[in-house]
Amino acid sequence: MDWVLGHLDDIGSYTVQHAWLAGVPLVLGLLIAVPLGWLSRQYNWLYTPLVVGTGLLYTIPSLALFILMPLLLGTTILDPLNVVVAMTIYTLALLVRTVADALRSVPDSVTASATAMGLRPLRRLFTVELPLAVPVISAGMRVAAVSNVSIVSVAALIGVPQLGSLFTDGFQRDFLDPIVSGLVACVVLALLFDLVIVAATRLLTPWLRTGAPTGRAA
Repeated sequence: MDWVLGHLDDIGSYTVQHAWLAGVPLVLGLLIAVPLGWLSRQYNWLYTPLVVGTGLLYTIPSLALFILMPLLLGTTILDPLNVVVAMTIYTLALLVRTVADALRSVPDSVTASATAMGLRPLRRLFTVELPLAVPVISAGMRVAAVSNVSIVSVAALIGVPQLGSLFTDGFQRDFLDPIVSGLVACVVLALLFDLVIVAATRLLTPWLRTGAPTGRAA
């Protein structure tokens, strides 16, 4: 505890940076995954190439991807943009299948009724299909959030400061305190991400909350 109390500023700074590097790609990945998932819903022949193709991105070793980013983006090795782009790729690899399956799980009768009411595909997506798909997408987001918090720490090996820097510092000095502090901070951050996603899901699906008491009573 003495070491932690003496380094609260560093831990706090690393945590904020870690949250940014893990959180921004989570949002960007979702924004890209939604139209791709919708396309696979609209055109069945696109489902397999999109899901399999993006899924293969997750097999790229994280350290190799972090090192390749400066070559592809023309940035310096320490530019946080490298990590943001790399993590967006990993997030996309996890979420495209989730979004595609979530949209495909919406009953055909519901989409047919919306179409019969005169809703065009894009309006139907935002007013009918996406709201109904939120719980499934939320589950995928929770997995992606935990994954992002974990993988971002690898960027410490190329010198990008975040909670992973505590791991490398502790390893280099054969000192356990920063390693344990980094682990605890990562777990807490992952839990906070999870709570935010759960809260957002509850806000976006009020009908589930109103239906819950009735279900329990039954």
